[in-house]
Amino acid sequence: MNEPLDTDYLVIGSGIAGLNFALLAAEHGRVTVITKKKPADTNTNWAQGGVAAVLASDDSFEQHIQDTLVAGDGLCDRAVVEIVVNDGPKQVQRLLDVGVRLARDAHGNLDLGMEGAHTRHRVVHWEDVTGREIQRALIAAVLKHPNITVLDGHIAVDLLSLAKYGGDPACFGAYVLDIHSGEVKTICARATVLATGGTGKVYIYTSNPDVATGDGIAMAYRIGAACGDLEFTQFHPTVLYHPHAGSFLISEALRGEGGVLKLANGETFMENYHPMKSLASRDIVARAIDNELKKSGADCVYLDMTHLDAAFVRGRFPNIHERCLSLGIDITKQPIPVVPAAHYQCGGIKADHNGATTIQGLYAIGECAFTGLHGANRLASNSLLEGMVFSARAADAVRSAPRIRPAQVQPWSYGGATDSNDAIVVTLNWDEIRRFMWSYVGIVRSDKRLERARRRIEILRDEIREYYIDFKVTPDLLELRNLALVAHLIIESARRRKESRGLHYTLDYPDHLPEARHSEIQLTNGPRG
Repeated sequence: MNEPLDTDYLVIGSGIAGLNFALLAAEHGRVTVITKKKPADTNTNWAQGGVAAVLASDDSFEQHIQDTLVAGDGLCDRAVVEIVVNDGPKQVQRLLDVGVRLARDAHGNLDLGMEGAHTRHRVVHWEDVTGREIQRALIAAVLKHPNITVLDGHIAVDLLSLAKYGGDPACFGAYVLDIHSGEVKTICARATVLATGGTGKVYIYTSNPDVATGDGIAMAYRIGAACGDLEFTQFHPTVLYHPHAGSFLISEALRGEGGVLKLANGETFMENYHPMKSLASRDIVARAIDNELKKSGADCVYLDMTHLDAAFVRGRFPNIHERCLSLGIDITKQPIPVVPAAHYQCGGIKADHNGATTIQGLYAIGECAFTGLHGANRLASNSLLEGMVFSARAADAVRSAPRIRPAQVQPWSYGGATDSNDAIVVTLNWDEIRRFMWSYVGIVRSDKRLERARRRIEILRDEIREYYIDFKVTPDLLELRNLALVAHLIIESARRRKESRGLHYTLDYPDHLPEARHSEIQLTNGPRG
């Protein structure tokens, strides 16, 4: 039997949070990064907008803080918002130091974009592919660092917990499936860092890549970590509506630069929902579009850029312009058909100001973490900033992490499991979960819809648990198991919130409760898949 692999810091995920942590932690320890596909297969790589930071003379930290608090609809933790916003300029400089290219104006200053619910121009960017540029630079730096090992094609199965050995709850690594060989490896670490991204693939329509299956949240919950605010799934208002678009995101920055939402007949409608019109926050715009589509029976609304200078639009949004043009849509001459789609998980694994979870030795950073920054609705372009801030804080905090592990670590055992000969079960269950989550736990919810979703997910989880026990693990099965658990957690969190706030809107409780409170959900009665 293979001996456990040993490292100082095990990082699960290779987006902005995971890679920035790896670079900083590698200055004082050995780092192993695992990623289930290639290092660039991340939500970060798909991020178009940019990084929000106070850099303009007419801006202020307090203004950025207020914009974040307003978007979060009363549920942000102000202390966390202050930490992140105040660190913004430093983190933009960090990106430049790592080699990230950022757009400049004619005077050589950083070009600052405007996005929805912001009251100032403060978003640094690289054209309309900022995430891809950040990912490129971080990967290049990571791959040449002597203290960092990157294992692609490796997917975490479960976290290693001392509780399984009769000790207190503490994490000391993970079981990891090597997709290339089929071997399940045991990797032990002083600190295990979850940087696994979000949960977008729990919905049939999403702007997220296929890897966003909530793996980190599911694994952390299974070993007893507290999670919170999982009912707040952000639906991006503008994803390209086209049969061959593959849920292509139309960045918030288009509305920031003057794009206007319209109905098929050319009429505007956002003035009926909010004074900021097309620049209102994502929760408001997504609900407005959803309402207009239900009223009219139309398939989509339109984002109109045709009144803006064509050269400016092509230069500012070259990737979006090119992608739309490939589908027969010239955004300088035609409005863009758009619909909402699941985009970002505002909740996640409960983490403190240094990324530490409620389980010793386990850290969560980036989208999979629930820090209190986003409240009930994330402000545009605060997510990449959050990933930078908390990865830096966690990299400093893990210096003092003790090496805790049992004297003898149990290797992974397949028991009596055999190779699956019925993979269609995984595909069908995956599809069913994503469809009923969209129908029952989407932009507008109700008690009846949530109860229907609860009944369905319990039946499916029982089927998946049985399948998991009987057959050897595969990447598809692991993702399905995690997806089903995350769906359950989202449903249960939504059922418990008896109000409408931010991204959680329910027909049965359309008003705010007097006091804004975070939700929390934690395993208390033994492990379940």
